[in-house]
Amino acid sequence: QVQLVESGGGLVQAGGSLRLSCAASTSTFSTVGWFRQAPGKEREFVVISRGSGGSTTYADSVKGRFTISRDNAKNTVYLRMTSLKPEDTAVYYCAADTRNYYTGINGMPYWGKGTLVTVSS
Repeated sequence: QVQLVESGGGLVQAGGSLRLSCAASTSTFSTVGWFRQAPGKEREFVVISRGSGGSTTYADSVKGRFTISRDNAKNTVYLRMTSLKPEDTAVYYCAADTRNYYTGINGMPYWGKGTLVTVSS
């Protein structure tokens, strides 16, 4: 069982930056990702990092602006978000899997409760 707690959300102006954190209760997770859900929309993929040292894939909408990173000593995953746009407004969720591969949103077994990011124009 992996428990995840996100933090770092808030209100930011367009063009600004935020860093989200996802603290895990254990180091046993391998694949980790960030997802988001805007009001009235389905949850969508943002970025996935497959296993330690594995490949990373970003959604086209955030490529070049968002960066995922891990601090294995702290069991924490970060999402650095820059050049934020109003359309980035959403609840951001961290999700993890003990497996070393990604099979889609519905395949991620462990989820945090989310942190709200609001980008004003």
